[in-house]
Amino acid sequence: MKRALLPSQQRTLTTLGKNIKYARLRRDLSSEQVAERAGISRNTLIKIEKRDEGVAIGYYFRVLAVLGLDRDILLVAKDDELGRRLQDVKNTCRPTPELFGIE
Repeated sequence: MKRALLPSQQRTLTTLGKNIKYARLRRDLSSEQVAERAGISRNTLIKIEKRDEGVAIGYYFRVLAVLGLDRDILLVAKDDELGRRLQDVKNTCRPTPELFGIE
């Protein structure tokens, strides 16, 4: 069963689609040109630009590559402060043999 995105996730997807469209327009590329270079249909590109939840992430990556923005994907979750804190807590609370009186 397909689950609907939360409103905050919908806003993020909308912003991503708009940013991709603006990047395409700044480069003076038509939707046909980008779609052809990305190896996707024009309709798929339009779905990406209009926040269609059913578009696979790989298609986003192809479009970003055509626009020269694919390296920006590497920034996602790079500075995962919450994840690092959780990892630190997990590592400091790990049971050790000494904790149980085992030597």
